[in-house]
Amino acid sequence: MTLSPETKTWDLPVDLALELGGRLSGVRLAYRTWGTLDSRGANAVVACHALTGNADADEWWAPMFGPGRALDPDRDFIVCSNILGSCYGTTGPTTVDPATGLPYGPDFPRVSIRDMVGLQRELLRALGVRHVRCVMGGSLGGMQSLEWAAMYPDLVESIVPIAISGRHSAWCIGWSEAQRQSIQADPLYADGRYDPERPPAAGLAAARMAAMVSYRSRPSFDRRFGRRPQDGTDLFAIESYLRYQGSKLVGRFDANTYVTLTRAMDTHDLARGRGEYAEALASIRVPALVVSVESDVLYPHEEQRELAQGMPRATLLTLYSDEGHDAFLIETDWLNSAIADFRVRVAMGV
Repeated sequence: MTLSPETKTWDLPVDLALELGGRLSGVRLAYRTWGTLDSRGANAVVACHALTGNADADEWWAPMFGPGRALDPDRDFIVCSNILGSCYGTTGPTTVDPATGLPYGPDFPRVSIRDMVGLQRELLRALGVRHVRCVMGGSLGGMQSLEWAAMYPDLVESIVPIAISGRHSAWCIGWSEAQRQSIQADPLYADGRYDPERPPAAGLAAARMAAMVSYRSRPSFDRRFGRRPQDGTDLFAIESYLRYQGSKLVGRFDANTYVTLTRAMDTHDLARGRGEYAEALASIRVPALVVSVESDVLYPHEEQRELAQGMPRATLLTLYSDEGHDAFLIETDWLNSAIADFRVRVAMGV
């Protein structure tokens, strides 16, 4: 869980009250910025990362950065923070609990997407931000963009929720639970009280492998791997690929964090405490670019269509790709063009 040298940290000066109950004290938020905040504090753009991502948006969304692009440091003050519950510098299960002197581990409280966004809002307040031009993100990042608009309608000018719905379906919750059970079935998990030097690597790797299947599509796997054997092994190429992805995540992520963040994703529901779903969508009145991935098996196109039809100033745009859910991290040239054009239209009031 190495942080890039450009990462900064900010400490919340008060306790953080959590939506689902309880409080956290001594909360720290790790974040990065690009560009300069203007004298009115009015040129901020928030980029939100996905489940196992981090604040280094210029790495995982590199083609989106640059003059005239969706994220332009010459024009924008760009902020990306490691979300609450993260293992990348923000308070989460790997953080030492001030009450015990030990890492929170499985005792880290339940957090929601709204908690994550509320903490980000306090960071922006501390940075002097008075207006947010756009909030954008895919998957878990898209959940955050929607909550930004719902929670702070007078602060946010526009949003770009990508590859996400307005509430987590039973299908998605089921995928998340299967992954959590993979982690918890590893004997080394020890109910979450594992030795950091001997983490439940097999369980976390299995969870990641299952997730990777849901992040892509059958046509993508058929095109890339087919029934081709992996050279020098008795494995199919797809087996080798999935094992590699599982091993790679184990080297950079924490099992309790994975459990915490997937549970937070399961809380995602714009209608919770806001009336019927249609009412909650209708209350989001900022311009929104809803991006759907045609081959996404986690968040199918009909969910984005419902989202866009329910928000009064939303436009639905479909990314035709067989890369599945992860297309928002792969087809970045297309995505950059779409978002850059949307931001121009918002600025012109079109």
